[in-house]
Amino acid sequence: MTRRSAKTFTGSRPRTYASVTASHEEEDVSVKAMSWIREGELNLIERLSANVLKAGPVPKHVAFIMDGNRRFARKKHVDRQEGHSQGFNKLAETLRWCLQLDIPEVTVYAFSIENFNRSREEVDGLMELAKLKFLRLLDERDKLEKHGVCIRVLGDLTLLPLDLQQLIAKAVVATREHNRCFLNVCFAYTSRHEMANAVREMAWGVEQGLIKASDVSEALLSECLYSSNSPNPDLLIRTSGEVRLSDFLLWQTSHSCLVFQSVLWPEYSFWNLCDAVIQYQCNHASIMKARELHQDEQRRQQLEEDDHACVAELLRHHGNGKPADGPRRQEAVAEYAVRREARVKDFLDALRNKRDSFLTQLADSQATVA
Repeated sequence: MTRRSAKTFTGSRPRTYASVTASHEEEDVSVKAMSWIREGELNLIERLSANVLKAGPVPKHVAFIMDGNRRFARKKHVDRQEGHSQGFNKLAETLRWCLQLDIPEVTVYAFSIENFNRSREEVDGLMELAKLKFLRLLDERDKLEKHGVCIRVLGDLTLLPLDLQQLIAKAVVATREHNRCFLNVCFAYTSRHEMANAVREMAWGVEQGLIKASDVSEALLSECLYSSNSPNPDLLIRTSGEVRLSDFLLWQTSHSCLVFQSVLWPEYSFWNLCDAVIQYQCNHASIMKARELHQDEQRRQQLEEDDHACVAELLRHHGNGKPADGPRRQEAVAEYAVRREARVKDFLDALRNKRDSFLTQLADSQATVA
């Protein structure tokens, strides 16, 4: 894929990792660099291009692997933390572009569990940077409410420092009722860890007597993922030229358009995003067809599993006699499916309450400490 031209940052070298060079005007640096919400409009050519794109199918959920911050830092001869800061600035700008393209949901890979293997200095710097950004987010609650932005953080928060856990929980709780657009931040996350956790959640449901082992299915596992409140991404974009998913949303992107771009993340441009959306539009029909076939197969498998489970249940209760064929068997299977769906609903309600309570208690403990 050809590399498109992108804006470069021309500020002076940082004195500390928190220094920002995203603006030429010194007095605007701290506000622009920290903000999650960027105000502003597209220029005329960008608006025209956006309107052309919106005439076709636009992805409703876009995921980003924001790769290239460290290479950008080497390229610009600044320290790594400055590269990460510039990467955050680009995220805020990209969120604005997504809103202007009518893309209501974005998921970003902010920090992998594997990133804990980096140097202590870099990891500590990233944790401090995250604290600054979530503190800023809490300061911008009025803006978030104005735009209806719901912030979700997907990952194992228990792996993070307690004060960062508390800030994240407070930000999530403060915006959980917003529903116009959604930002999912994958932090202390890998897809394998997420899937393993989903299996543990289903095992917990069985142990608590909320569901039966026979209720476990592909569809139920999807509902137990961190991302269960979101539709699967329509489009996944990775920058920096790497062509791999790095353990990001492996389950959710099996029927998504994957676009790999050579541009480094801090140099990402509106035109790079447009290019990715065009690739999605070119593949839209085949993606929708694949999803439809997968949903049909899921429904077929569920009917088959309900039939087997129903027969097993009848044999346990009525001895070795086979249940009647035809309408009576269909009726028995339909009744079993209703009971299964009720169990699954109760389990998922309990799981959501457990997760919400964890975040609420964290947020309250942060408020108490403050």
